[in-house]
Amino acid sequence: MNADIKKLPRDFLPETFEVTTWDTLQPYYEALQQRNINSVADLEQWLKDISELDAVISEDACWRQIKMTCDTTNKELEEAFTYFCMEIQPRLQPYADALNKKLLESPFLKDLDQELYKTYLRNVKKQVKLFREENIPLQAELSVMAQQYGVIAGKMTITVNGKEYTLQQAAKFLENEDRALREEVFTKTAARRLQDRDAMDELYTGLIQKRDQVAKNAGFANYRDYKFEELGRFDYTKEDCFQFHEAVKTHILPLVQQILEKQQAKLKVDKLKPWDTEAEPAGIKPLEPFHTGEELITKTIETFDQLGPFFGDCLRVMKKMGRLDLESRIGKAPGGYNCPLAETGVPFIFMNAAGQMKDLTTMVHEGGHAVHSFLSHNLPLSAFKEYPMEIAEVASMSMELLTMDYWDIFFDDKEQLRRARLQQLERPLTIFPWIATIDKFQHWIYEHPQHTTAERTAKWLEILNEFSPAVVDWSGHEDYRAITWQRQLHLFEVPFYYIEYGIAQLGAIAMWKQFKENKQQALDNYVQALSLGNTKTLPELYKAAGIRFDLSPAYIKELADFMRSEIAKI
Repeated sequence: MNADIKKLPRDFLPETFEVTTWDTLQPYYEALQQRNINSVADLEQWLKDISELDAVISEDACWRQIKMTCDTTNKELEEAFTYFCMEIQPRLQPYADALNKKLLESPFLKDLDQELYKTYLRNVKKQVKLFREENIPLQAELSVMAQQYGVIAGKMTITVNGKEYTLQQAAKFLENEDRALREEVFTKTAARRLQDRDAMDELYTGLIQKRDQVAKNAGFANYRDYKFEELGRFDYTKEDCFQFHEAVKTHILPLVQQILEKQQAKLKVDKLKPWDTEAEPAGIKPLEPFHTGEELITKTIETFDQLGPFFGDCLRVMKKMGRLDLESRIGKAPGGYNCPLAETGVPFIFMNAAGQMKDLTTMVHEGGHAVHSFLSHNLPLSAFKEYPMEIAEVASMSMELLTMDYWDIFFDDKEQLRRARLQQLERPLTIFPWIATIDKFQHWIYEHPQHTTAERTAKWLEILNEFSPAVVDWSGHEDYRAITWQRQLHLFEVPFYYIEYGIAQLGAIAMWKQFKENKQQALDNYVQALSLGNTKTLPELYKAAGIRFDLSPAYIKELADFMRSEIAKI
């Protein structure tokens, strides 16, 4: 395998073409709509030309978003993104719908390779079913509104020891041995988030109302049902999600309770407060796997090389092409992501590293996404590369576990390495209840779109209590706990995209179990599954990876028991 992938050649668009205005794009859509298709070969070439146009437009839109999140203070960058959302995207949607219908009406459709095109055609039929002209302006407004979350959150800072920090940077103090410092930072963070409580509530209410209207326009009872269809959740249902919630409560929450009780005993505190959950006892310094963004990427490349040369080469190419923005800074949007770039094929990793252990996890996580982008780039159509999130997150979460054998690159000290691995094994378990909480919250939100802010807060606390270990004492910070959902950017920017993390975490644990039994076979399966992109169903993609697509309580218990036994070995 070679990570030196090439930018897709242009056959339909001029090599010098750039997306500027709708007027420059429209003739290409007109040409595709009017083209005569007289054979299956004509149809396949027509699909390739649509794919090329999609790739160019997608990459342009991605760069607008990347640049804006890298600097939320730059109004020109925000305006460029908004221009695309309001002036270009709405105008191309009716053409995309017309092209979808032209495809489905073609007499040569039956002559396509039905196995290769089955998931693509399933998705096209879904898009035609959902498309409504009246939703175009609403979706444009939603795209712009969702980005306001990053604008609001990007301005949040606190002062610690006389120095200003973003909330992402300040989070490192919550691992500090000084309990008074941890409490100070937690309290200041809570106070800062509470300052924007009303702004976040108002933004979210506006998003809910517009999303509900989109669903009603498309003939759905609620936005949840609409979004399940839009996300292409063909292989599981809302009932499967409810089953997942219950399985987490039954089989995972008791393990999390044990982990936190062990943390309380380690710290020797009467009450475990929210600022204690990630801390080390006095005399033990927090893990610092790196100090700069440059050190982080250099060591991650070396780690990936140990797993397999191809994996390291992927990150090497990205570094060479300037496709990394790793360190946290004021004015940068929160969070982290890997953004596939459909035409050039080399993705972009964005994150907010501050020297913490969780930053190492984020880096290898996003690196797993990047590997997925590289492996699927050579598929013939852009749509084949738009893989489901439930397999995309297996790519990333598996990398967190598969690289652990080589973390001595980050930690010279054996005890620090042991602590790092233990944290990494406990973290997937401790995140499951939060995933269930956020997902169950969203089901209620969109089943009851006319709720008041007070009702939303009450329901959040009810669900949060259902999935919260009793050991953590939040007394004195009840107001902040009532808005902790506002930390989750997915609620604002990518609604219902969250249970995928839970589903994929199960897949990643199964992938690691396979890796421990047969390293090379597991890596071969990993590469094979990711190379398929979106050309197979989710169960088929999981099978290619050598694992099962299964949300049953019995399977979740099996994987939880495996993790319990592995943690006991450390």
